[in-house]
Amino acid sequence: MIFQNNKVIIRQLLESDVPLLSKWLSDPKVLQYYEGRDNPFSDEKVRNIFFTKDPSIQMCIAMYENIEIGYIQFYKLDGDSKSEYGYKDSSELIYGMDQFIGEVDFWNRGIGSLLVSSTVNYLVSNQNAKKVVVDPQTWNERAIKCYEKCGFKKIRLLPKHELHEGELRDCIVMEYK
Repeated sequence: MIFQNNKVIIRQLLESDVPLLSKWLSDPKVLQYYEGRDNPFSDEKVRNIFFTKDPSIQMCIAMYENIEIGYIQFYKLDGDSKSEYGYKDSSELIYGMDQFIGEVDFWNRGIGSLLVSSTVNYLVSNQNAKKVVVDPQTWNERAIKCYEKCGFKKIRLLPKHELHEGELRDCIVMEYK
């Protein structure tokens, strides 16, 4: 276990989680917001993408009331990422994070906000993060509202930043400090 806050537990991603990730990342409802409906994941694709990532990325399973409900990752921004997000001259410790709730029955219950705020609290309190950033696509109002509810502020636009369903989409850098 990496940390627990209230009913949320964050634990390390394990090889045994491959079927869980493939299930979530082949659900069109989830893919609409994360990766795109034209980009479903098989077990092999999950292994190739999640288990070959940079080891500095902390990849985790999110649990709610001891039920595995989603995925979250967080990482220190390196020099290239700092430049990309507009922090080129900053020496501050800045973390990025990405997440999704894969069990759609847990959507619209405030669990996403609890997951995000719990992770931000962990990064600030335990990892000494001075800022935490996310970069949702501008059309993803659900994510943006969740982040705002957790104290994130919109900072800058990243035009045509992320490929989603065959189109380069604008993203917005949101910052918690």
